[in-house]
Amino acid sequence: MNLVETLQNLLGQVPELLQPLIVALAGAIPFVEGEGGAAIGILGGLPPVVAAVAAMVGNFLTVAVLVLLSAGARTAVVTRHREKVLARDGVLVGGSQAGTRIDHADDRGSARRAKFQRAYERYGVPGVSLLGPLLLPTHFTATMLAASGVGKARILVWQAIAIFAWTTLTALIISGVLRAVV
Repeated sequence: MNLVETLQNLLGQVPELLQPLIVALAGAIPFVEGEGGAAIGILGGLPPVVAAVAAMVGNFLTVAVLVLLSAGARTAVVTRHREKVLARDGVLVGGSQAGTRIDHADDRGSARRAKFQRAYERYGVPGVSLLGPLLLPTHFTATMLAASGVGKARILVWQAIAIFAWTTLTALIISGVLRAVV
């Protein structure tokens, strides 16, 4: 049994009041996300609006936590690197030195990172956020944006728009198909 089947079975076994929580949990999982969570909820018998909203909430909350953690980690790394550079160059920590450049970690990363970087350079934050689900889960996209130094608010706004759009589209398609078949 795979993850989606497990979530569908769990959805059928819990009281109706808890079913949106299962859908939100599904939306929080990378590769399942809001789209998959909405599908699980709708196919499990939840009203499409309830399933979509629950899936969006689960997806967005997880993305928000990851963005905040990634941005905090980036700040810590950059600050530590800056202090090392300043200490090495004989400048007191807390002082400033014109022209000091902080080099970011090299990008010898995975194919995912390369794919993200190409998309980011071509489309920017809005494009990567809106088109990202076609290439990578929103969790990875948002984390990479935060690690690249993009502002948290900007990431979260565009990720919210993308999660809303893709989950709504998926819910509308599944609902339409079910109406046509049933």
